[in-house]
Amino acid sequence: MHEPVVDSEDAAASAEELIIAVEELVRHVRRSATAGGLSTAASSALARLGREGPYRLTELARTEGVSQPNMTQLVTRLERGGLVRRAADASDGRGVVVRATDLGLEVFRQRRAERAEALSRLVEELPAAEQRAVRVALPALARVIRDRQAHP
Repeated sequence: MHEPVVDSEDAAASAEELIIAVEELVRHVRRSATAGGLSTAASSALARLGREGPYRLTELARTEGVSQPNMTQLVTRLERGGLVRRAADASDGRGVVVRATDLGLEVFRQRRAERAEALSRLVEELPAAEQRAVRVALPALARVIRDRQAHP
């Protein structure tokens, strides 16, 4: 039997317990996405392009937290797989813009659907009160992250 969501003062998880839970959740959900056979870094870059649209190569490297040479290699692999396309930056011919191709967008959507299904299966195993808590807490945390990014 599952324990209630909040029943006593000890029910509040410490920050360390929460980060461990988040890490386990992220690992589980990431492993569930197999479409395209992508590495974590390739999946992350393709997801960013799928969600946010084209990026200058230098900005993609910065936002993904990798060096420009590493991003160049990653984009080369994604390009060989037909998932992204590079083009000269129209506003600055020295720069390179990377965009997801139709195939890349399809792989992105498939991977997102696989991750969503994995998360749904986990949530469905919880009692109703915990399901509601997760469905409120996760979007709330995402909102805080977006607000921080919009107002640094």
